[in-house]
Amino acid sequence: MSISVIFGGFVVMLVLMFLSMPVAVSILAVGGIGGYMAYGMPLVETMGGVVWGTLNNPVMTAIPLFMLLGELLLRGGIADKMFDALAVWLGRLPGGLLHTNIGTCALFSATSGSSVATAATVGTIALPALGERNYPTRPALGTLAAGGTLGILIPPSVNLLVYGSLANVSVGQLFIAGILPGLLLVVLFSAYIALAYPDAGRDSAVIDVPAAEKRRLLRHLVPPAVIFGIVMGSIYGGLATPTESAALGVMAAFWFVWRNRRLSWDLLVNCFVQSAKTTGMVVLVIVCALLLNVTLSMTGGTQAVTRWVTGLGLSPTSLLLLFVLFYVILGMFMDAMSMLVLTVPIAVPMVVALGIDPIWFGVFVLVMCEIGLVTPPVGMNLFVVQGVRKGGGDFNDVVRGALPFVMIMVVFAALLILVPDIALLLPSLSAGQ
Repeated sequence: MSISVIFGGFVVMLVLMFLSMPVAVSILAVGGIGGYMAYGMPLVETMGGVVWGTLNNPVMTAIPLFMLLGELLLRGGIADKMFDALAVWLGRLPGGLLHTNIGTCALFSATSGSSVATAATVGTIALPALGERNYPTRPALGTLAAGGTLGILIPPSVNLLVYGSLANVSVGQLFIAGILPGLLLVVLFSAYIALAYPDAGRDSAVIDVPAAEKRRLLRHLVPPAVIFGIVMGSIYGGLATPTESAALGVMAAFWFVWRNRRLSWDLLVNCFVQSAKTTGMVVLVIVCALLLNVTLSMTGGTQAVTRWVTGLGLSPTSLLLLFVLFYVILGMFMDAMSMLVLTVPIAVPMVVALGIDPIWFGVFVLVMCEIGLVTPPVGMNLFVVQGVRKGGGDFNDVVRGALPFVMIMVVFAALLILVPDIALLLPSLSAGQ
């Protein structure tokens, strides 16, 4: 298969998506029709086995479990208490409750695994409090949109699960690799807030809280800390697989919701229904992406792209800088999950051929997907934050508020390229290297 045919197929997929064709249908159309044109019905008929093999993978079971975990925390009244607890501790810093937005997003990300859920949940809680205290609109909205992106990087992350399945690498190692980059992004976001908005906040309602009350509110940070410890501790300690750790996390979430006196039949129905809907969407996209991968593999498309890139004589750094430009542009028109499933089957063989660690590349791709979540015109988190604003407002406020954080993430991607140990240090330690 020639390079021109491969890029032609990629362009066709993008055109179909821009015409409002569902992502899964666009990928399946190119993969199925391309396979039929190359080998006829025998190749198309073998795709059924690929679907079964994908859905029969234990890693797939972890996706609905992590979705359910996030729903339980979202609807169980745990997230709003997290915000209250962090507000009294972070609200006295330069930037005030803007730091609380980032901190709450990071904590919720460590249990939900979803950027959209993180942005929507924290935005619903934070915007009324920020409005009452007359915080500047743009940074308030920008911190929520950017903080929400942490949901796909800080483990447990559904997107890291999907990457692991597509790239055939250890999900446990990916989870561990995402911890340090996620924490560094939190630090960078907060440093920018302190420098750019030093006079925001610092109101007496937050600063003058008695020390005893501050310590009492810390108990609301126990549920996310315990759940994160159970999920990551069981994986890191070799006690459970990612799927088993997800189940343990769900059981812990059930207990905290019950203890919070929020456990009810209606809550369970809502959590299970929403988890099933989201899981169905994610799994459908993954299956279609793997069907496309079958066509690329059988027709030699992946190998052709790898040979072409190798023949260009690019250094690993040059290739990664091109990926930065490519993903930033792609992220303007495509959501994070679509970017992931569409590019990983082709990109991973290319980077592996140049000696780049696929675990590191998974973190790199997730950072680029984070950028796509907050870049217009199709930045999902921008629309989510705009949607939870009561009374509406100018959408440009969200865009302009998020742009500084986009630049921070682009700089962080470059830092990740220059210092790969940011992502590889913890996996190497866990492997005993």
